[in-house]
Amino acid sequence: MKLRLVDAVEGPDARVLQLANDADPLDVPLEGVDRIELAFPKFTDGRAFSQAVLLRQRRKFAGDIRATGNVLVDQLVQMERCGFTTAVLAEGKDAADAPRQFERFARFYQGDAVNALPRFREVS
Repeated sequence: MKLRLVDAVEGPDARVLQLANDADPLDVPLEGVDRIELAFPKFTDGRAFSQAVLLRQRRKFAGDIRATGNVLVDQLVQMERCGFTTAVLAEGKDAADAPRQFERFARFYQGDAVNALPRFREVS
């Protein structure tokens, strides 16, 4: 599992950009930004998935992309595939359930924001 679960509170070291889920990630300046926090205000709002893909693929952002808000364990695998590197689970969700999701969905046929090559093109 590459995606890490973290606590919402961290030290003031990182230069953080909190991006609203209706903001266009192609229009924001990223100079000096270490981490971008993308919000999931509710389970049915997945715009942050698209923002993460745009930040990784088009903007070539190599820093931490963090999922915040109503983040559920069921979403973690897809978050990782879209380019998220850390996530803060919603209150009351058990982080111990996360590894099982990654074991259940260990490989994918198609490429994604992290591994661009489809499975049939991977070098063994």
